[in-house]
Amino acid sequence: MVQLSPDTIVGYATPSVVNLRQETDSIPIVFLSVTDPVGQGLVESLARPGGNITGFAVFEFSLGAKWLGALRQIAPNLKRVTTIFNPKTAPYYPLYLRAIEKAASSLDVDAIAIEIHDESEIEGAINTLAREPDSGLIAMPDSFNMTHRQAIIASAGQYRLPAIYYFPLFAIDGGLISYGPDETDMFRRTAGHVDRILKGAKAGDLPVQQPTSFRLVINLKTAKALGITVPAALLAGADEVIE
Repeated sequence: MVQLSPDTIVGYATPSVVNLRQETDSIPIVFLSVTDPVGQGLVESLARPGGNITGFAVFEFSLGAKWLGALRQIAPNLKRVTTIFNPKTAPYYPLYLRAIEKAASSLDVDAIAIEIHDESEIEGAINTLAREPDSGLIAMPDSFNMTHRQAIIASAGQYRLPAIYYFPLFAIDGGLISYGPDETDMFRRTAGHVDRILKGAKAGDLPVQQPTSFRLVINLKTAKALGITVPAALLAGADEVIE
């Protein structure tokens, strides 16, 4: 792609943008769905990215509280929550874990993190979690989790665990609930950045944008299968309800 010398490149998600950064420091790159672009060395700062990269970050510290709050609403007796992720595909995991741990502390919930490195470890991790009563699951924003979402959803269903996910596709594919930045909106906003660059703006002069729109998706069919009654207040705030 770099050898084709395009006027600009759009990179989706952290792994692709990290690799693009290694390939070119001259072609403008607009990223979306990247966590902690400063910490990963992609930009100098959010306000003044510098270099040839800018775009749209996805991390928002309040996500930890929103995830825990939603789980507590659908599982009022929640005592512990486990976060699963692959550290190789989610190098930014400390940010999310800190947000989750802070939210868990305020709700008097134990927060546990489990690293998963291949699909064979998914069921074992969820089985271990399910042995403890009043447990819940958070599948971290992670390309590994996204790729193996069917195995994660199936295991959560098998062990009747309330689980919350980041990507709407999890809820659409049978997961209980998802909450995260509206990536459709992010793609539209990315087009605006590309337009400005093609008209002469420098990527390094365009501030990195934070998420402004979030989506809550609830799968009522899955809730019924798990024997969970979703509170009316949570349903009222949903952007999409799958029945």
